[in-house]
Amino acid sequence: MTRVIRRLDWAAAEGWNPGLGDALPFQAADPDGFIGAFVDGVMVAGISAVAYDERFGFIGLYICHKNWRGQGHGKAVWDAGMAHLGSRTIGLDGVPEQQANYGRMGFEQTYETIRFSGTLARQTSAARPAELDAVARYDRACFPAERRDFLRAWLLPPNRCLAVSVGGAVRGYAVSRPCVEGYKIGPLFADTAEVALELMGAMTGPLHIDVPVQQVDFIEALRGQGFVPRFMTARMYRGPAPRLEQHRVFGITSLELG
Repeated sequence: MTRVIRRLDWAAAEGWNPGLGDALPFQAADPDGFIGAFVDGVMVAGISAVAYDERFGFIGLYICHKNWRGQGHGKAVWDAGMAHLGSRTIGLDGVPEQQANYGRMGFEQTYETIRFSGTLARQTSAARPAELDAVARYDRACFPAERRDFLRAWLLPPNRCLAVSVGGAVRGYAVSRPCVEGYKIGPLFADTAEVALELMGAMTGPLHIDVPVQQVDFIEALRGQGFVPRFMTARMYRGPAPRLEQHRVFGITSLELG
């Protein structure tokens, strides 16, 4: 857990705006997936390499302390992370300036996301608190692996999970988590843009969400409510890209864990 907390502290210092309660669910996703390089007992570089199951893993939180860059520590943790994930399909969310580097390592882009930020006034919504079992069943169609242990922790306070259901069946769910600045929404999985907007309408405060560029109607609606784009990333995979119901993905879970 200490390595996770240290990595999140570095992420905050880099301006990555991590969630205030991220350490527990990140650790639950893969207790062995947080790797560090150390000099005289002090961690100088780190990476998260989360093995969700035997077929899929995700790379994130790849940071080398600014005082130790250019000395091979970053490459060391990268190599260790890739070794931990082995032959699995591996995903990551790459910023534009690093995508060519990832491409040379065998990663291929599948889609881009845009970080949108804005504030919504609270609206009347049919969204209600959601239970783990129902959320986990819906989640599995939208994410490359079953991740119940992660979700069990991700849905706990200070995070807030809401779902829209029709006839007892979940039609979409979203999680809001408090961050260093505002709240991040993720995941936001829904059958339609209308359901996604219903879920967004139940969230308040300064909000940040990473939206796949193909969700044109949803993006247009966000812009209409004053949301502005901040930066872009690309979802990239090494190995066969997972087959997902991508039309349901209106906001990815996190840039760190996929």
